[in-house]
Amino acid sequence: MSLPALVEPGPPLAPHRAARFARHLTLPGVGDLGQRRLAAARVLVIGAGGLGAPAIQYLAAAGVGRLTVIDDDHVEVSNLQRQVLHTYGDLGRAKAESARSAVVLRDGEVEVVALVERLDPGNALALFREHDVVLDGSDNFATRYLSNDAAELTGTPLVWGSVHQFAGQISVFWPGRGPMLRDLFPEIPDADSIESCATGGVFGVLCGSVGSAMAAEALKLLCGIGEPLIGRLVRYDALSARWDELRFDADPDRPPVVDLEEVAVACRALAPRVRADGISAGEVAARLDHGTAGLVIVDVRTAAERETSAIVGSVHVPLARVLDEGWEVLAMALGESAVDGRDIVVTCQGGIRSARAIDALADSAPAGTSLRNLDGGMDAYLALPQ
Repeated sequence: MSLPALVEPGPPLAPHRAARFARHLTLPGVGDLGQRRLAAARVLVIGAGGLGAPAIQYLAAAGVGRLTVIDDDHVEVSNLQRQVLHTYGDLGRAKAESARSAVVLRDGEVEVVALVERLDPGNALALFREHDVVLDGSDNFATRYLSNDAAELTGTPLVWGSVHQFAGQISVFWPGRGPMLRDLFPEIPDADSIESCATGGVFGVLCGSVGSAMAAEALKLLCGIGEPLIGRLVRYDALSARWDELRFDADPDRPPVVDLEEVAVACRALAPRVRADGISAGEVAARLDHGTAGLVIVDVRTAAERETSAIVGSVHVPLARVLDEGWEVLAMALGESAVDGRDIVVTCQGGIRSARAIDALADSAPAGTSLRNLDGGMDAYLALPQ
């Protein structure tokens, strides 16, 4: 089904831009007008992880004029197996900021807006209205349904994708032009109804296949070429190397989306007050070796213990003071770095006292604080090869 282009062409291309996109200019259906449409386009990408990383790279390489990347997460070692936009040098950085830096290296004339925050009911509608098309590369049901509902309320085309283990899915939801996610899956599934990537795993190269296909759908919509995946859900099985297609229609009995109240409940459940998972000694050492500014080490041991060994640059806040004074003593010790989105890694000798410290801090820490326990404590850190 051929649809009109989403974007009017921008001004004529400068000679150096025409040279850069020469292979598009000779491509039937794209050509000069299509490339000028891409240059005038505004695209929002939700998530700079497994799906967002390849999509962002190809959208930027194709000459999309403005990319907005929204992601509240930070780069970790385990991301690098599939999130190819990021490198070891980005460990600890906000993924949105890392994505912006990567795009600038590829094409400094692409405008990239990095939003280090989560898509939520408070910002979704405004963001969708400001963009021509949205790509949803999020990794949870609440955000996927929020994207769908925001698209339906604003009329914004949405390119949707997901991956799990060895399989991925892609579709396009364009309000008024075809069915939406809720026509296919009416109810928001329970958050734990499917394993996360952390527990179930994901085939790294699968993200490249699905993320690139999402970028292709967005470019087709912007230029008005080809047959978008409207009313079609395609599934790719990397193990069998097969693409399957499911066609579906709008449900005439489905009530329309009128607000974000339902999905807001699911989104609130998504956002824990603090992030309090563990972090390995190896990851801490790797991040320190690369000079990242996204890491703060808090040592809750005694002064006598620190005289024997301590991580260079760590801040000393004894456990007794943490238990007595809570977040206030940590904020005082860290100053501005206590609330600037860094990973606050808490350590003791073996990891037991630091876990107690995190438990004591969790209730009073500002929302969104990242408190991480150094697995194995200083014993594990000192055991690393020097």
